[in-house]
Amino acid sequence: MTSKAVGRSLAACAVAFPVAFGLGAPSASAANGDTHITGNGIVQTIDCNESTLFVLGTGNTINALGSCWAVTVQGSSNVVVADNIVDNVIVYGSDQTVFYKSGEPVVWDRGRELGMVNRVDRVAA
Repeated sequence: MTSKAVGRSLAACAVAFPVAFGLGAPSASAANGDTHITGNGIVQTIDCNESTLFVLGTGNTINALGSCWAVTVQGSSNVVVADNIVDNVIVYGSDQTVFYKSGEPVVWDRGRELGMVNRVDRVAA
Protein backbone atom coordinates (compact mmCIF):
# COMPACT_ATOMS: atom_id res chain seq x y z
CA MET A 1 0.00 0.00 0.00
CA THR A 2 1.41 3.38 -0.94
CA SER A 3 1.59 6.37 1.36
CA LYS A 4 -0.98 8.14 -0.84
CA ALA A 5 -3.49 5.32 -0.29
CA VAL A 6 -2.82 5.34 3.45
CA GLY A 7 -3.43 9.08 3.55
CA ARG A 8 -6.74 8.71 1.71
CA SER A 9 -7.84 5.91 4.07
CA LEU A 10 -7.03 8.00 7.12
CA ALA A 11 -8.88 10.99 5.68
CA ALA A 12 -11.94 8.83 4.96
CA CYS A 13 -11.90 7.44 8.50
CA ALA A 14 -11.61 10.92 9.97
CA VAL A 15 -14.86 11.83 8.21
CA ALA A 16 -16.70 8.51 8.51
CA PHE A 17 -16.23 7.78 12.23
CA PRO A 18 -17.81 10.99 13.58
CA VAL A 19 -20.76 10.61 11.22
CA ALA A 20 -21.21 6.90 12.00
CA PHE A 21 -21.21 7.51 15.73
CA GLY A 22 -23.53 10.50 15.57
CA LEU A 23 -20.73 12.92 16.33
CA GLY A 24 -21.25 15.11 13.30
CA ALA A 25 -22.13 18.76 13.65
CA PRO A 26 -24.13 19.24 16.84
CA SER A 27 -27.75 20.28 16.49
CA ALA A 28 -27.28 22.72 19.35
CA SER A 29 -24.16 23.91 21.05
CA ALA A 30 -23.51 24.26 24.74
CA ALA A 31 -23.77 27.78 26.02
CA ASN A 32 -20.86 29.37 27.78
CA GLY A 33 -21.31 28.87 31.46
CA ASP A 34 -23.00 25.45 31.43
CA THR A 35 -22.54 23.94 34.88
CA HIS A 36 -21.17 20.42 35.31
CA ILE A 37 -21.36 18.87 38.77
CA THR A 38 -19.63 15.51 39.00
CA GLY A 39 -19.12 13.62 42.22
CA ASN A 40 -20.76 11.91 45.15
CA GLY A 41 -22.52 13.54 48.09
CA ILE A 42 -22.08 17.11 46.85
CA VAL A 43 -24.45 19.70 48.35
CA GLN A 44 -24.34 22.92 46.36
CA THR A 45 -26.39 25.96 45.37
CA ILE A 46 -25.65 27.33 41.91
CA ASP A 47 -26.93 30.05 39.57
CA CYS A 48 -28.11 28.44 36.35
CA ASN A 49 -27.58 31.68 34.41
CA GLU A 50 -29.81 30.57 31.47
CA SER A 51 -27.48 27.62 30.81
CA THR A 52 -27.67 23.85 31.12
CA LEU A 53 -27.05 22.07 34.41
CA PHE A 54 -25.43 18.62 34.20
CA VAL A 55 -25.33 16.50 37.37
CA LEU A 56 -23.43 13.22 37.31
CA GLY A 57 -22.87 11.00 40.34
CA THR A 58 -24.62 9.64 43.39
CA GLY A 59 -26.32 11.35 46.31
CA ASN A 60 -25.82 14.93 45.13
CA THR A 61 -28.21 17.68 46.25
CA ILE A 62 -28.24 20.72 43.98
CA ASN A 63 -30.34 23.87 44.33
CA ALA A 64 -30.41 25.73 41.01
CA LEU A 65 -31.34 29.38 41.30
CA GLY A 66 -32.58 31.50 38.42
CA SER A 67 -33.46 30.05 35.07
CA CYS A 68 -31.87 26.88 33.64
CA TRP A 69 -32.07 26.24 29.91
CA ALA A 70 -32.08 22.49 30.65
CA VAL A 71 -31.22 19.96 33.36
CA THR A 72 -29.61 16.57 32.76
CA VAL A 73 -29.09 14.13 35.64
CA GLN A 74 -27.15 10.84 35.50
CA GLY A 75 -26.36 8.35 38.23
CA SER A 76 -28.54 7.58 41.23
CA SER A 77 -30.13 9.26 44.24
CA ASN A 78 -29.46 12.81 43.03
CA VAL A 79 -31.82 15.65 43.98
CA VAL A 80 -32.12 18.82 41.90
CA VAL A 81 -34.49 21.65 42.82
CA ALA A 82 -34.61 24.36 40.15
CA ASP A 83 -36.38 27.71 40.14
CA ASN A 84 -37.16 27.50 36.40
CA ILE A 85 -36.38 25.10 33.55
CA VAL A 86 -36.97 26.42 30.06
CA ASP A 87 -36.39 23.61 27.56
CA ASN A 88 -35.96 20.06 28.89
CA VAL A 89 -35.19 17.67 31.72
CA ILE A 90 -33.37 14.43 30.89
CA VAL A 91 -32.97 11.84 33.63
CA TYR A 92 -30.80 8.73 33.43
CA GLY A 93 -30.44 6.20 36.24
CA SER A 94 -32.62 5.42 39.24
CA ASP A 95 -33.93 7.15 42.35
CA GLN A 96 -33.40 10.58 40.78
CA THR A 97 -35.44 13.61 41.84
CA VAL A 98 -35.84 16.76 39.76
CA PHE A 99 -38.30 19.39 40.96
CA TYR A 100 -38.83 22.72 39.22
CA LYS A 101 -40.92 25.68 40.38
CA SER A 102 -41.75 27.15 36.98
CA GLY A 103 -41.41 26.42 33.30
CA GLU A 104 -42.85 23.75 31.05
CA PRO A 105 -39.87 21.64 30.04
CA VAL A 106 -40.08 18.48 28.00
CA VAL A 107 -39.34 15.58 30.39
CA TRP A 108 -37.44 12.56 29.13
CA ASP A 109 -37.05 9.96 31.88
CA ARG A 110 -34.70 7.36 30.43
CA GLY A 111 -34.59 5.43 33.73
CA ARG A 112 -38.35 4.93 33.75
CA GLU A 113 -38.10 3.47 30.25
CA LEU A 114 -35.98 0.72 31.83
CA GLY A 115 -38.28 0.17 34.81
CA MET A 116 -36.46 2.40 37.29
CA VAL A 117 -38.24 4.84 39.59
CA ASN A 118 -37.51 8.57 39.31
CA ARG A 119 -39.43 11.67 40.36
CA VAL A 120 -39.67 14.62 37.97
CA ASP A 121 -42.36 17.18 38.66
CA ARG A 122 -43.35 20.80 38.95
CA VAL A 123 -43.76 21.97 42.55
CA ALA A 124 -45.21 25.08 44.18
CA ALA A 125 -42.84 28.05 44.34
